[in-house]
Amino acid sequence: MRRKLIDLKTQRTALLEGAETLLKEGKREEYRAEMAKVTKMNEEIKDVEDLVREQDRKFLGKAADPAEEKDKAEERGNELMKGHEVTFSPLEVAKALFVPKHTEKSVTLATGTMAQPTGAGTDIRDALGYGVGAIIDQVYVQDLNGMSAYLEPYVISEPDAKGAKVTTAAGTARAASDDPKLGVAKIAPYELTTTSYVDRNISKLTPANYYAKIFAMAMKSMRRSTVGMIFNGDGQSTNDMFGVKTAKNMAGSPIYASLDVEKVGPDLLTELMFAYGGDEELGGNCRLYLNKKDLLALGKLRGTNEKQRLFDIVPDAANPNTGTIREGGTIVPYSISSKLTALSTSQKGSSAIQTMVYGDPMNYELGLFGPYTVRVDESVKAVERMLTILGDAMVGGNLIVDKGFVVATLPANG
Repeated sequence: MRRKLIDLKTQRTALLEGAETLLKEGKREEYRAEMAKVTKMNEEIKDVEDLVREQDRKFLGKAADPAEEKDKAEERGNELMKGHEVTFSPLEVAKALFVPKHTEKSVTLATGTMAQPTGAGTDIRDALGYGVGAIIDQVYVQDLNGMSAYLEPYVISEPDAKGAKVTTAAGTARAASDDPKLGVAKIAPYELTTTSYVDRNISKLTPANYYAKIFAMAMKSMRRSTVGMIFNGDGQSTNDMFGVKTAKNMAGSPIYASLDVEKVGPDLLTELMFAYGGDEELGGNCRLYLNKKDLLALGKLRGTNEKQRLFDIVPDAANPNTGTIREGGTIVPYSISSKLTALSTSQKGSSAIQTMVYGDPMNYELGLFGPYTVRVDESVKAVERMLTILGDAMVGGNLIVDKGFVVATLPANG
């Protein structure tokens, strides 16, 4: 079914390109006929997508068999100890990288009862300051294994109905509505490599525990790198993997909205909320993503009573990376990330500075192109008695909803 879905979307892309050509040539009737085919194909695509999504949901939500998982961990742990490469399918990666929507905790092979410590000192404690931004658990994830690229069509504007007086319009050709405007977001693969180091004494663990810790570190490193690219893109002048702040369609137009801001002030959250969406709605599933320094700046704001805070910041006890900001009856969910530029510490310069972002994370699609491989190298840091964990993956991403995020931007001087 996944292969059928790929074929259908490839056909839809060809139809859209043909329709665009007809529209440019002024052949409106032929254009509408092609768009009717696209509409019909969209219905078929949705049916197949629903089936594939349900299959993925069952896989992600399926409870692992402890005995089977332990055997798999032992086997993979032995392979890693020998210096061999271990491969994980896109669905395995999705299960480890992302929180299933119906649960609250991430599911990885390094958690649960699969690999219990065999004695004192086998649990290597993680350091503070190496957390992972929550956005990676909130975006829309697609298994794009086997594709060279993926095109997501989206609506930029819809036609408006035109009215007329009945006696005036009778017997006359009705005025044509404006044609809908569509965009296409491209999701292309970008090579992601992760590198982590761990004391070689970890090799004294059982193969299952050894594998669990190696796998957990590799995935956490991948999560951190991916979070940065979800916000900022891949750092190239022309992105392969687009981030929220760099999202563009195939015509080169930005898919995000911009809001000029001057500072972290009392009206900032209200302005971001009302800058999102059209004239008929506010964002129901939107979140604010910001640097921790900006969250601190919001917390310091005071009203006329200098002891009264303007905003109440309530961290989530289960995940300190997230929480809510409350102002009167307004509640804004937030997530902090060091990958975002702090508005509160930025100064105007010769170019605009993109800072915090606000929007629905499901408006961003993250694609997994092919399997993820992990291997252990003993030679890179042999003198330090460290093992090097090397991971390789192909990922891609882009916004798939027009103006799906608002980017708070400090404008340039002048």
